[in-house]
Amino acid sequence: MSDQPQSIFEADLDKNAANFVPLSPLSFLRRAERVFPHKIAVTHHDRAYSYAQFATRARKFAAAVRAEGVKPGECVAVLAPNGPAALEAHYAVPLAGAVLSMINTLLDPSAIAFILNHAEAKLFLVDREWSPRARAALDLLGRDIKVIEIADEAAPAGLSMDAPEYEAWIAPFAPMAWQHPADEWQAIAVNYTSGTTGNPKGVVYHHRGAYLGALGVALSVGLTPESRYLWTLPMFHCSGWTFTWAVTALGATHVCLRKVEAGAIFNHITRHYVTHMCGAPIVLGMLINAPKHVQQPLPHKVVVATAGAAPPSAIIAGTEELGFKVQHVYGLTEVYGPSGLCEIQPEWLSLPLNERARLMARQGVPTITEEDLTILDIDGKPVPADGKTVGEFAFRGNVVMKGYLKNPAATAESFKNGWFLTGDLGVLHPDGYVEMKDRSKDIIISGGENISSLEVEEVLYRHPAIREAAVVAVPDDKWGEVPLAVVTFKDGLAASEAELTEFCKQNLAGFKVPKKYLFQELPKTSTGKIQKHILRKQATTSS
Repeated sequence: MSDQPQSIFEADLDKNAANFVPLSPLSFLRRAERVFPHKIAVTHHDRAYSYAQFATRARKFAAAVRAEGVKPGECVAVLAPNGPAALEAHYAVPLAGAVLSMINTLLDPSAIAFILNHAEAKLFLVDREWSPRARAALDLLGRDIKVIEIADEAAPAGLSMDAPEYEAWIAPFAPMAWQHPADEWQAIAVNYTSGTTGNPKGVVYHHRGAYLGALGVALSVGLTPESRYLWTLPMFHCSGWTFTWAVTALGATHVCLRKVEAGAIFNHITRHYVTHMCGAPIVLGMLINAPKHVQQPLPHKVVVATAGAAPPSAIIAGTEELGFKVQHVYGLTEVYGPSGLCEIQPEWLSLPLNERARLMARQGVPTITEEDLTILDIDGKPVPADGKTVGEFAFRGNVVMKGYLKNPAATAESFKNGWFLTGDLGVLHPDGYVEMKDRSKDIIISGGENISSLEVEEVLYRHPAIREAAVVAVPDDKWGEVPLAVVTFKDGLAASEAELTEFCKQNLAGFKVPKKYLFQELPKTSTGKIQKHILRKQATTSS
């Protein structure tokens, strides 16, 4: 017991129902239902519905979850692309007291079965397009689980789970009454990492983090009640970077997009007067490199938040030339997606585009609802703000996961000295902005010298013939390992190894110049991240 005398401002002044309510993004839809009942909340293909209807559907969904016997704290899994059912699940499942697991739609049956088993899912909603994979996963699971089929109007015909259909399933229920979680630390979702080096890890989110993370991204990209957000980012990725909740918090409009294609993006921007969207650099590259007949002049500035991999400055510059306003954000699954952002300083706006893009390519500073983002040395101390000393990215604050589900060892490894360690390496600049240099596993050590693969990629992206580039280490008898560049060219363009080597020599120290090249498409995850572990295997095989 503390010897500190109680302050007069604490005596007899306790929390109660009038002055303390657990934070939860459920409050956002409850408020939108009250404030914007007739406003369009969701558009999907040729239908749209209001916030009153959105809330009613989510509350019916919650009642249906309870009726299936799902208990508070148990898991409901969803395998579906962006659409109304996936969006409604982000409210219905936590309203029922359960925990949502949105499953990556590109996973194979064994990975899906692993997640269903690991999260002990009690209910499984499946879009009919994914019914073959879901059936195979359930066969591997080896236990019964109730399945609900989502019969989206744009899904391929002829596929079915032979299960109750979502719309008919929720229809007979009375909407569940709004209620807060008993504790804001209660789990709201479990999002699984990509699992590139083994089984994916289940990252557990809490209601408080989801609430604050959503407000943080809403402020970061300037959402307002007039905003129209285009769903180019998968809702299964970090709960849609919390935009599933952020858009609703402002009473803005969710514009759903089932399949991400350049033509569809440009068409939706014009048709629905889209103001905001998100996407990994691969999505921006898709827009930049789309055929001229597909690209459409933007009717207005569209804010696009990008992250997922450090975007080369050439990608930022090319996207802004199309008429977008790029907002670079930084984060990872463990911090609810974007918990850092590159705040654009007023004086940057007068700089030439290439120089502004270089500054905007840095990862930046913590969002307003994240407590801190810095670079730590091996002893857990902040590195000098000199833009040179390399350390590890570290977060702390309310927008950080509870931990990894059923994996205390991995949780303990990630939380050290009061910080969450990301595994990303970078520097701290004099202006307080952080900049990524590489993933710790992607640093190339050649002849004892460290080479940042991102630095080499940044140079390659400036070559006029290159659409995409990735750099990995390849074994070398003399130097231990050397950089290998894997390059994809723009349509109709090409360059030789000699030309690329000369271009790199003009922009890099000699030891950083790629010694070998592969010309091919780059393997990517469903969220647009280049799968360097696959490239490393290919590089080793080809060397």
